[in-house]
Amino acid sequence: MATPLSIQLYTLRDQIAADRDGSLARLAEIGYRSVEAYDPTADPAGFRRTADALGISVSSTHAYALFSKDAGQVFDAVAEIGTDLAIIPGGIAHDEFTTPDGLRRTADLLNGFADRAAERGIRIGYHNHWWELEPRFEDRTALEVLAGLLDPRVFLEVDTYWAQVGGADVPALLRALGDRVLALHVKDGPGVKDEPHTAVGKGAIDVPSILAAAPDALRIVELDSCATDVFDAVAESHAYLTALEGRS
Repeated sequence: MATPLSIQLYTLRDQIAADRDGSLARLAEIGYRSVEAYDPTADPAGFRRTADALGISVSSTHAYALFSKDAGQVFDAVAEIGTDLAIIPGGIAHDEFTTPDGLRRTADLLNGFADRAAERGIRIGYHNHWWELEPRFEDRTALEVLAGLLDPRVFLEVDTYWAQVGGADVPALLRALGDRVLALHVKDGPGVKDEPHTAVGKGAIDVPSILAAAPDALRIVELDSCATDVFDAVAESHAYLTALEGRS
C-alpha cells in the first residue's frame, strides 16, 4: 500500500502560529493523513494529542532545533510527536558545499548527529536547497559527493524543486542517489529563486517524471511561499497528487 501523502507544516507556518489545532483540522478535512513537523520541540505533547484526535500520523520532522537546543531534548520531542525521522534542513554555511574539505566537515557533522540520534532509535536525514546542487566536482553535484561521505544511516530528503533550481536533472539525480533518498519534497512553481510557489501541478516542474524516478520515497508537499490562498493551494496539490499516484 502506498504511504500516505504528507505535507511539511512550514507551508502553513503563519496559520499554525495563529491556530495550530484549527489548521491541522483543515488539513485533515482536505484529506491529508500525514504531516511533517518543522519544530518538534513546540509543545510536542499537545501536538501529538491533536494529531491523534484527527487521525493524522507524523511522517517525519525537521530538526533545525538541533543547532540551538540540547540534542537529547530535541530527540525526546521527535519521539513524542510520533516519528523516528529527524531531518536537518539548514544551519550549515553555504560555502561548506563548495570545497571537498567543506563537504567532509559537513559529513562529519551529520554523522555525529546520526550517532547521537541512533542512541534514541532515531534516524537523521539531510534536506537540500539549491546551494548543494550548484557546485560541481567533475561530473557530480556537491549533494552526490556528500552522500558518498555520509554514514549509511543518514538518509536524504531531496527537495525536488530546489534541486532543479540548482541546475540538476532531477530524475537523473534521484536515480544516481538511489536508496539514499527516503523522502521527497514535492513542490511546484516557476522554477526560479525568489518567486512564489504554486500548487503542485500548476507550475513548470515535471512532477510525474520526478516521482517516477523515486517510486518508493515518501511524498511530502511543501510551498515555501504562495501568492494565492495557501489552503486552496495545498488542497489542489493533494487532489493532483492523489489523482496522479492514487495516494490518500
